[in-house]
Amino acid sequence: MKIRVLCVCFALAAPTLAKTGGGDRPKITGIDHVDFYFTNEEGANDLYMKVLGLATAGPIEPAQTRRFMVGKQQWVGYSPAPEAKVTDRMDHVAFATESCDALRSYLAGKGVKVPDSVDQRKDGTRTFAVKDPEGHRIEFVEHPKKAATFALATSVGTPDPVSRRMIHAGFIVHDRDAEDHFYKDILGFHLYWYGGMQPDRTDWVAMQVPDGTDWLEYMLNVKADADLRLMGVMNHISLGVRDMKQAQTKLESHGWKAHGDEHSQMGKDGKWQLNVFDPDLTRVELMEYTPAQKPCCSEFQGPHPKEP
Repeated sequence: MKIRVLCVCFALAAPTLAKTGGGDRPKITGIDHVDFYFTNEEGANDLYMKVLGLATAGPIEPAQTRRFMVGKQQWVGYSPAPEAKVTDRMDHVAFATESCDALRSYLAGKGVKVPDSVDQRKDGTRTFAVKDPEGHRIEFVEHPKKAATFALATSVGTPDPVSRRMIHAGFIVHDRDAEDHFYKDILGFHLYWYGGMQPDRTDWVAMQVPDGTDWLEYMLNVKADADLRLMGVMNHISLGVRDMKQAQTKLESHGWKAHGDEHSQMGKDGKWQLNVFDPDLTRVELMEYTPAQKPCCSEFQGPHPKEP
């Protein structure tokens, strides 16, 4: 396949520290990327490149084989599954911060186990990873503070993305209190919305980053022995769209057709959504940025994301 290279420039402001009860925490501004495993690379390429219309980029993490760009900076990465029968296909979730060094020191001061140092890639990006109380691998990423250029390898032709922004990622949570201590008490995330399939039960808790509008969704009340299908529904990402009808029209122009679990529907949060699945049954949720009707269960407690 022929490849062309598009150079994209970006610049980030200097780090800003947010005052917290236990000292200074650098800003955590949103989701940087999410990485999954696959057993069918061709099928993943078909979903992200053809159906969702995203540009592709070369790997930058160990074992990674492909990245799919959501806008100019966010991306979804894929690596070969360590075992064909592994049911959890989510490798890690990464959040953007203004200073990895400051955040690593801050977390260490809070008793979180952190690596001895921060890694630095060839392009100047700095990263480190920790595990949350339930063992989810969480990475933090600091992009170069001065203007930098990186190469974005795309297939021939102009990408026609259905979305240009990832607005949340979700994964299974069994102990909400333990996760709240990490994400809310230590990292400063705050409640955005919560709800459930039944009025008297909370199945989803959206925790918004402290310095942005992206969020992490706790997927609660999931059995411990969840199979691949259930894992794929729960451990997911969500791409924002302004208008679901227009998004569906674009999907259809890319050859997609509504079928089975892949169809638009009104969510309990009052936002239109549409799910598509990769060959390993990982869910990619399209969601409107703002609600079209009153949500069930609770009111929104944070600002809604906006189209870039």
